[in-house]
Amino acid sequence: MINSAASKVIACLFLFTLAGCSSKSSHAPAEDNVDTSADGGKQPDLIPVIAALHDQMHSWEGTKYQWGGTQLTGVDCSGFVWRTLKDRFNIPMDRVTTKELIAMGKPVDQAHLQPGDLVFFRIKRELHVGFYDTDHQFLHASVSQGVMRSSLNNPYWKSVYLEARRLPKEQNSQISFNYKNKV
Repeated sequence: MINSAASKVIACLFLFTLAGCSSKSSHAPAEDNVDTSADGGKQPDLIPVIAALHDQMHSWEGTKYQWGGTQLTGVDCSGFVWRTLKDRFNIPMDRVTTKELIAMGKPVDQAHLQPGDLVFFRIKRELHVGFYDTDHQFLHASVSQGVMRSSLNNPYWKSVYLEARRLPKEQNSQISFNYKNKV
């Protein structure tokens, strides 16, 4: 009971931080827009972002992979990211593909990833996307195992890592939590 209450408090705090994400497409013209600063100025409180991601993961973990899917009955990687942006971060946006997601926000150096950053991989000429979590972990919809958490330190994910992107902040974004077991 205490663990659940503490998780909800942490989730709320994390979500308030993530409230800055936006779905507005901001195409970065060149690699000189990569955020490589160690502190990038004032650091945001990322606890609400982490909490929202963990809440979403708790609801979706194990959901089977289904190409083009966006439901708990089956979801693909971009569908999982889209549903998380829409459901947890309340970013109003139409369904997007991985190709559209990789054009949003600005590039971020892998050494400066923050929870909520999108991480992209190139697998057999196809793009794959997930959310950076913490401690070199990311959340995604795996073709073989469904929605899960994986390590960026895994040799396979290291070999196919492409880039990361940070979505721009939006002042009016609200973070939502799922207080039920499933969405």
